[in-house]
Amino acid sequence: HIRAAGDHLLSLINDVLDLSGLESGELRLSLLAVDLGALVRESVPLVESLAAQHGVTVEVGLAEGAARADPTRLRQVLINLLSNAIKYNRRGGRVFVQTRNTGTSAVLRIRDTGRGLSPAQLAGLFEPFNRFGAESEGIEGTGIGLTIVKALVEGMGGSVTVTSAPGEGTAFDVTLPLASGAAVVATPAPAPDSSHSPWSEPRHQRAGQILYIEDNQVNVLLVEELVKSVAGLGIASEPTGTAGVARARTLQPDLVLIDLQLPDFDGFEVLRRLRAEPSTRAIPCIALSANAMPEDIERGLAAGFADYWTKPIDFPAFLGALKKRFPASRPATASAP
Repeated sequence: HIRAAGDHLLSLINDVLDLSGLESGELRLSLLAVDLGALVRESVPLVESLAAQHGVTVEVGLAEGAARADPTRLRQVLINLLSNAIKYNRRGGRVFVQTRNTGTSAVLRIRDTGRGLSPAQLAGLFEPFNRFGAESEGIEGTGIGLTIVKALVEGMGGSVTVTSAPGEGTAFDVTLPLASGAAVVATPAPAPDSSHSPWSEPRHQRAGQILYIEDNQVNVLLVEELVKSVAGLGIASEPTGTAGVARARTLQPDLVLIDLQLPDFDGFEVLRRLRAEPSTRAIPCIALSANAMPEDIERGLAAGFADYWTKPIDFPAFLGALKKRFPASRPATASAP
């Protein structure tokens, strides 16, 4: 929840900076011939996880042609409009994306089957921070996304029009100048965010038992959920160094994650006691700590920890490290007769 709130705050700050730059004329746009089909194909995967979360299907129709625009900023416009079409839709709803050439301009259309807008809402749609009460419904947003969309499109020499009716959905038409005979470009899109996607490897198998020694129950809950998302891995936890050492003797885990700040003694003492006993001496131990200064990491590695992972936990990095620590093996296949 803290991470999500921080991301939301960062998004708000970035949007305010963008809007400020646009209003002052300091935000520079690089107008090039942009392949609209490539832009759509690159952008849609970036909202797939959001669409899955809301139970919405995104469909791409005819997407071709070229517009004169800033490739990066036009992608920002498209992703903003797609995100809104998903968030303000209904479960089982659909979002349609397509482009067309009118002969004098290129049009990018995003249409949804959502709640729609009243005439009064349409009149104030591009006002900054006007969310029409959506904040009370728990729908994330900064309230200035559409203001930025309009400013960016107009800065590229285009326009944005909206048609909508309550209960019938909404359609945004982004109209831009046609590209001239210049070479068409489409900048590479950033990779889709998979930090909240399930760990899925149907063709591979993993096996391993982890012991987590940590007194903070929020951290325990978080790590347990991450570990459980990796099929084949199990996890147990203990809140003190004494209980953790005793559990390691009986459980004989494949890996021990150790917080360095424990209520009875620190993680370094846990490591020392585990190394002092023949039954636990060979178990790999990794420090998982908020003490993230270089000297803290150096001290941990010098003490004998197999690795030193820091908090707050970076989900993709944590799962990637688990994958490396517990490599997947392909299931045995039957021999040909």
